[in-house]
Amino acid sequence: MTRIYNITAELCSEILALCTDDSLFLKYSCISSAAKALIHREISKTAPALFTHAKNGSLTVRRLENADLCSSFFDELDFLIQNFKSNTDIFSMIRLLQVIDESMENILLEKTLEYQSENFSIVLNTNRETTGVGLLPCCSCVWERKNHFLHSYNRLDNFLSNFLLMENAVLGELIDKHYFLRPDTFSDFEKRHSLNIAVTPLRLENHFVLEDYEENRVQYLQVRYFKEYFEQDNEQIWQKMLTAAKKNSDIVVFPELLGNPETEAYICAKLKALSESEQRKMPALTILPSFYSKKFNTAAIIDRFGNVICRQSKQNPYRIVRNGGSQLEAITANNVVNIFHYEGIGRIAVLICKDFLTTSHMEQLMRCFRLTLIIVPSYSTGSYDFRQSFDLCAHDDCNVVWINTCAALSLLPGKEANFENIGYVRKRIGRGDDDSQKLCNFPICGGAFGGQCTHDCIYFEKIQGV
Repeated sequence: MTRIYNITAELCSEILALCTDDSLFLKYSCISSAAKALIHREISKTAPALFTHAKNGSLTVRRLENADLCSSFFDELDFLIQNFKSNTDIFSMIRLLQVIDESMENILLEKTLEYQSENFSIVLNTNRETTGVGLLPCCSCVWERKNHFLHSYNRLDNFLSNFLLMENAVLGELIDKHYFLRPDTFSDFEKRHSLNIAVTPLRLENHFVLEDYEENRVQYLQVRYFKEYFEQDNEQIWQKMLTAAKKNSDIVVFPELLGNPETEAYICAKLKALSESEQRKMPALTILPSFYSKKFNTAAIIDRFGNVICRQSKQNPYRIVRNGGSQLEAITANNVVNIFHYEGIGRIAVLICKDFLTTSHMEQLMRCFRLTLIIVPSYSTGSYDFRQSFDLCAHDDCNVVWINTCAALSLLPGKEANFENIGYVRKRIGRGDDDSQKLCNFPICGGAFGGQCTHDCIYFEKIQGV
């Protein structure tokens, strides 16, 4: 089975090497029907298993079965690729790739089911290092426009429907880990085609102190937590999760930095203590508030059963001007990005605060993984820059959930005007929908500016198919 994925990766690599001018992809998008039919006939002569033949002589791409993937079939594909390559026939190579992509639809659906039973998944092909590309099954998304990338970018994966093509050249130094969520994660998503999102700024109080220090002539900033608040803060987080559950929330998102070293264990224990029927009513995914420790700023992503799916660390430090000078967040980037896959939702990533604002980093992930939902936990002095970046995501049909915390009010006194809204959901809407629905704002509570916090703020929004 691996050989079909390796051959496909090799074909992608050959095309990318030959298409140094991206305009070739633009020209191919306008290939004539006659030229396409001619390529089909040439492919079918060598690899007949890829097509069914109608009585009128027309050819239709055939959905392959596992039994078709034999050594002779692979030899046929290798012969075709080498023939097209020797003639520098890029159009035929791209069309062959499309035929393989279409023919593998059923097999890739089976592979997705297999991946859903694993803790995390590696790419389908074993030759990623030599070819420079990784392949995975591509989950569909109910709010993604069909062929919208074709009008926005000239790139190879415009022509693929069933394979997710990831280029090492785009990924760079980042390390990708993939999680195909179980089919019952969002139990009735297939019926309602929507996600219920809950977000909370959690609290006004900072139960930590920011400490600055100098190292190699650079001023850094680190976080020291007050242990006496751990238990009450963790119970507050738990209560917010219970509130989200009562509203049938699928995902609940907490802000940056308001966790502590005991939060993960506390919440997981609470979930594991519930009966199975009670667990089923909890949010499918919880993005716990991140916490700072040993130069890492990390948020745990857990399921409703109290299992840690993964932990996402912040990659890009923020810089702040305070106490008369500039200071840099003292974090270490581990370069790991976690991508969650789910049929109908597509691909989800958690980008902690500055990771989202670092445009090159955000667009790198968008481009490589064709993200359809980005979740942004934040501890920030304002929302303006985030709103500017929302539109970059909207261009690619990627929805964004951003939640800040009122606790950041104390970071830079005098910035209260930046806190009119404490969170947003930017979502794609249909042509006939009211334009105001695309950006849903969550107003900060009136008491925050007066130092009054009732600890009951939580907001709800629905992201749905278009």
